[in-house]
Amino acid sequence: MSGSLTVYPLGGLGEIGLNCMALRTENSMALVDCGLMFPEDFLYGVDVAIPNFDFLLEHKHEIQGIVLTHGHEDHIGALPWLLPYVNAPIYGSRFTLGLVESKLREHGLDKYVELRPVEARERVEMGDLAFTFFPVCHSIIEGFGLGIETPVGRIVHTGDFKIDRNPLDGHATDLEGFAEFATPGVTLMFSDSTNAEREGYSLTEREIKLRLRELFDEAEGRVLVTLFSSHIQRMQEIIDLAHEFGRKVGVSGKSLVRNIEIARELGHLRIPEGVLQPLEELADRPDDEVVLLVTGSQGEPLAALSRMSLGEHRQLSVHEGDLVILSSRFIPGNVRAITKVINRLYKLGAEVLYESIAAIHASGHAHRQELRIMLETVAPKFFVPVHGEYRHLVKHRRLAVECGVAKERALVIEDGQPFTLLPDGGLRLEDALDASVTLVDGKGVGDVGQTVLKERALLAGEGLVIVLLVIDENTGEITLGPDIISKGFIFEQQYSHLLEDAKCIVLEVFENIPPGNVKKLKERLRSALRRFFRKVLERDPVVVPLVICV
Repeated sequence: MSGSLTVYPLGGLGEIGLNCMALRTENSMALVDCGLMFPEDFLYGVDVAIPNFDFLLEHKHEIQGIVLTHGHEDHIGALPWLLPYVNAPIYGSRFTLGLVESKLREHGLDKYVELRPVEARERVEMGDLAFTFFPVCHSIIEGFGLGIETPVGRIVHTGDFKIDRNPLDGHATDLEGFAEFATPGVTLMFSDSTNAEREGYSLTEREIKLRLRELFDEAEGRVLVTLFSSHIQRMQEIIDLAHEFGRKVGVSGKSLVRNIEIARELGHLRIPEGVLQPLEELADRPDDEVVLLVTGSQGEPLAALSRMSLGEHRQLSVHEGDLVILSSRFIPGNVRAITKVINRLYKLGAEVLYESIAAIHASGHAHRQELRIMLETVAPKFFVPVHGEYRHLVKHRRLAVECGVAKERALVIEDGQPFTLLPDGGLRLEDALDASVTLVDGKGVGDVGQTVLKERALLAGEGLVIVLLVIDENTGEITLGPDIISKGFIFEQQYSHLLEDAKCIVLEVFENIPPGNVKKLKERLRSALRRFFRKVLERDPVVVPLVICV
């Protein structure tokens, strides 16, 4: 591997989330990001999905550092499942590492991990790899793109970025820094593809703040705002507007409270004295003097806004005339849950605004014209689109070709497909790795496989029937039962006659099985009852016979 570099994409290529990539030379190995992804609806009971760490654990002693582009969950969320096995320092901005530290503290890992904050344009060496950190504008503060020096030339990783043409508070993408780094020539570029389908430029934060000011000016009652809990810049805008219009701000939601504390400690959130108030002190204030920052932008069932819409929040309720602003995008997969919350809010007399009907959210990801500017700034020899579903990667690749990258050097790579940059300037695909996601359910990591998921799907789709029989071991007679319990199959009171018929079938089967053959009895009970339920109801529940000999 002398003089070469191998890239191992472990997540984030072909999906939104799960971002994780290893860079390996003969003498060094570094990890860029370590994110999670929230499960699809059909993954019943699964909490999160994380990358397959088998390759990293196999080479854990080679890892000299973990480099984080920014603090979103899809870039830092899987760290608690990797760090018990990998001893390597973590590099990132102070705010990113503040979020990481809070996360590690929840898992009891904060005392065992070395966090090394870096500043804009700082250069960090890891063996024969060197990382330079360039500020980028995104929907979270202190995000970085990366300039990486390797034995086979320079690499640019944009991280998640946008190019705000008129940034607020200096939250800009450092195009000059990228251009300077690219001056000697860039061998390979990785770039954010999330909005590769969207033409033009993304909305700017300045435009969003102007629209929010109009809404605050028009609002006659309370203003409720829900947003991503890491969007500190948007929170600052809300707090500034509340102060400008003489309103007090209350906060509800654990993640919001935690991130506000971290941002204040690091000097990233300016809150005028007296503006932030405990919820109980806002109860007696007139509605036109109150702003509420609440969690629940994605319709999460336990978040503050969801509980308010159901009348289940301990301290807050929805008032008629409230203006609710959903200042975030609808993540695919969450649309149904969000619309249910919106409908409930309307039933309670609130007015609700969201991205598709009002300019109240700006994406943190570059649109096509911004992607073009970044491509023309860096002018890479090879191009690999990252951070997007497959169609986003394909369309971003086409854009790169339009910008001058040779067709054969613009590659759509998927998770688990390593490739090596060679000393002679070529590129070689390596044998594929297992990039199947690891599912986390409670304290179980990777123990929920296809068999378990299939069983959960059956239980969710058809329900469960339990048959209980207690048999005297000496006489072979039934001493208790048969009892039949239905869970998620039928409403027992309504179908009591059906369960009585099922009990008769159980007794018939019992009478035709020789005493002592419990295994055969269970098999016959299962097949007979499934046939019966299919015939009568056209349903096929999971049947579990419990035969106890005493």
